[in-house]
Amino acid sequence: MNILICQNSVLPALKYGGTERLIWWLGKQLSQMGHKVSFLAAKGSTCPFAEVLEFQENVSIDEQIPDYIDVVHLNNEPDQPLKKPYIVTIHGNRNNFEEFDLNSVFVSKNHANRYQSEAFVYNGIDLDEYRISDFNKKRTHTHFLAKAAWRLKNVKGAIELAKRSHNKLVVLGGTRLNFKMGFRFTPDLHVRFYGMVGGDQKLNLLSTSKALIFPVLWHEPFGLAIIESLVTGSAVFGTPYGSLPELVPEEVGFLSNSKAELVNQLMDLDRFKPEICREYASDNFSINQTAMAYLSCYEKVLNGRTINSKPPKALEISPGFLGLHE
Repeated sequence: MNILICQNSVLPALKYGGTERLIWWLGKQLSQMGHKVSFLAAKGSTCPFAEVLEFQENVSIDEQIPDYIDVVHLNNEPDQPLKKPYIVTIHGNRNNFEEFDLNSVFVSKNHANRYQSEAFVYNGIDLDEYRISDFNKKRTHTHFLAKAAWRLKNVKGAIELAKRSHNKLVVLGGTRLNFKMGFRFTPDLHVRFYGMVGGDQKLNLLSTSKALIFPVLWHEPFGLAIIESLVTGSAVFGTPYGSLPELVPEEVGFLSNSKAELVNQLMDLDRFKPEICREYASDNFSINQTAMAYLSCYEKVLNGRTINSKPPKALEISPGFLGLHE
């Protein structure tokens, strides 16, 4: 099968970039499975396992698709349906009642259900990039992993929970002094900020962490940080919004919208076993499973069917911020 994956970003993403890393892993896995993969990506992109075509800003997607492509995998909705068979992965939330494309695929069951769809594929990760040689290695801190400037991710809440539970916190994805969302300075010395990290530095910080603190204030569509943390042996503590109840069973974490309950559980981290977290993530969120699920979607549209019987549409508009109470 000749598959074109479209994302107007530079590939590979070496540090931040959840969607970019996902499609990179997906393309690599599909290629290893014997498919011909091409990326339509931003100028400057390179790839050792797939053809790279440069995305043209002012040219329609249809005009940029080579004749030999069988199916197109979009990661943003097209302005109009494509001539070639295609699917669209929806990575975020929508705050209006506009309809999605008929061929939309969501990233968790909750995500799909909130838009009256049953079509979803869980994100998966390349397990080879998260090899842990020693699960007995001392774990010294907790961590927050997200773009901290985005208030819905709630780094402020993570800092408070870590402080109240007497845990050191490392923040991956933010800085102590931040002007992007208005002036913000974080004086707490129990928190260390690393900015955007990747590679060996990121793996070391995750594999020496006891837990991810992830008190999001919105319906998280998926949360790649969750499975990255689990696969490196960290338990997950967060709010029960969006995909989190699907992804975090009690043997690998704890969810609550009560600060007191989260703090209480964060004071007893030793009961969570890194090997169990790793095993759970490996069994449920490998990129091979993601690729197999997307191949089923590709085959569906190649056979002239649509992913959804009717255009997905929001059941209700979610509030701007969900709660985290005392």
